[in-house]
Amino acid sequence: MQSIFGTDGIRGRFNEEITYSLAYKVGYALGSILENKSPILIGRDTRISGDILLQAITKGINESGKKFINLGICPTPAIPFLIKQENLSGGIIISASHNPPEYNGIKIFDHNGQKITKYFENKIQKLIEETNQNISVPTKVIPLKTNKDLMDMYIKSLIQTMGGENLSGLKIILDTCYGSATSCAKKIFQSLGADVRVINNSQNGLKINMNCGSTNLEPLKRALRESPADMGFSFDGDADRVIGIDSKGNVLDGDHILFLWGRELMEQKILTNNLLISTQMANLGFEKAWKKIGGILHRTDVGDKYVHNAIKEKRAVLGGEQSGHILSKINNFSGDGILTALQISKYCKKKNINLNDWLKSSFEPFPQKLTNINLDFNINKFNLKTKLLIDQTIEIFQATYSDNCRVYIRLSGTEPVIRVLVEANNHKKVDSLSSEISNKLFLEINKILN
Repeated sequence: MQSIFGTDGIRGRFNEEITYSLAYKVGYALGSILENKSPILIGRDTRISGDILLQAITKGINESGKKFINLGICPTPAIPFLIKQENLSGGIIISASHNPPEYNGIKIFDHNGQKITKYFENKIQKLIEETNQNISVPTKVIPLKTNKDLMDMYIKSLIQTMGGENLSGLKIILDTCYGSATSCAKKIFQSLGADVRVINNSQNGLKINMNCGSTNLEPLKRALRESPADMGFSFDGDADRVIGIDSKGNVLDGDHILFLWGRELMEQKILTNNLLISTQMANLGFEKAWKKIGGILHRTDVGDKYVHNAIKEKRAVLGGEQSGHILSKINNFSGDGILTALQISKYCKKKNINLNDWLKSSFEPFPQKLTNINLDFNINKFNLKTKLLIDQTIEIFQATYSDNCRVYIRLSGTEPVIRVLVEANNHKKVDSLSSEISNKLFLEINKILN
């Protein structure tokens, strides 16, 4: 059986890769493996399929002899925080992050609030393989009681990260993208005194990430034009990522967040070896500017788990991805979009500077283009020989074009796409090379498969 785990837990389209039966088996396997007798914490985003998958997982946990606590709709980072806070045995978030509504996923955390290791994934996989029967979907979904007290505890913890600072006098627009941030983002910013306007704030699982959120910034930019504010923040479906927009419509992505936040920590002399951790997607302009002020940038493979591993290994205090997934020491390196947005807002208030001026003091990014080559198949379902041929083809393309620019090509771990990143010193070169590489690579991949 092919591994059910990708780069960030289990993910796929509901009723295709992610089924009621699989979710039940995951719940049962996790409950059977965890030695701690404390309950397992479960939360979800707003997707329509979240309810039925919650029923399946909790049924599996119950039948393994374990108990669970249902947090309801919540940001992903609420789960690891509360696991640590309440000494729980582990946790699950049912979410497909930034993916469209027809997708869903299962991310699993251990008793330390860390995403489970490969070894742990293999133990779950083995137990699932040994459970041959398909579990039928119940005819009726019974609503499960949610634990409001724990959710309040998470909200309070975010407010406390402000260290007594408030956001009074700041006008902020939030795009909660019909997802997990709808559960608490508005409440948190308002309680800190900000003048808050929120768009896409209903818990609508049919609209989650659809033409909104951190992967589509147009609604937030439009909102800032229609109702001017100091800044805006756009979250993804499970609120572990955020992208900022200043009052003039300029984008504060994960690279800029790391540079500006990192520079503050560097000045406070609390940034270990002036080190930041990012990925192969990080802009070359970011890397050069960071080195110019005495910093070190360490790049990892794409994925927050690789960033997290490097942070632990190198004892860094800040890292993240260009996509807006930022890991900070403040909350034990659990990516939290709301926490990141609060910290950016706090720095603006403390420094008495607007985000537009602060962003001007950041780096000048190199022209960069990310192209997705959509595949009509799940690459993980092919045999090892075919996958090796595809990997070799990608390596050849990367080596061939890297003399003229920076090229990074990878298979997505969460969607059936190949991502082609091209970076060069001018836009024209980036556009032409992106088209050339993507078209040729698409033809080569199809030749391998036909």
